[in-house]
Amino acid sequence: MGERAVPGDPAAGSGHGSDRAAGFVGCDETIERLYSYLDGELTEQRRLEITRHLDLCGPCVGAYGFEAELRKVIASRCKERVPEALIERVAKALQAETIRQAN
Repeated sequence: MGERAVPGDPAAGSGHGSDRAAGFVGCDETIERLYSYLDGELTEQRRLEITRHLDLCGPCVGAYGFEAELRKVIASRCKERVPEALIERVAKALQAETIRQAN
């Protein structure tokens, strides 16, 4: 007989299941929580579980690397201040919409 796959083991099959073995998250949950992980919005336990998964799973660590790099590029390109005229136009449009909805 062959080896049995362990649920949530990235080395087993595609590794894209959502089964959780003791303290281990699968690919689906890792990808689903990637933004929260990058933003530091997870509990310490969940962060540790996802870190463990990323240490073992090439496809997920690749997705993590892509998202982390994308955030850096966006942050570096979005440092410019929004023009004051645009801020005023948006504020006026919001005010007009609020008045329109109230009537």
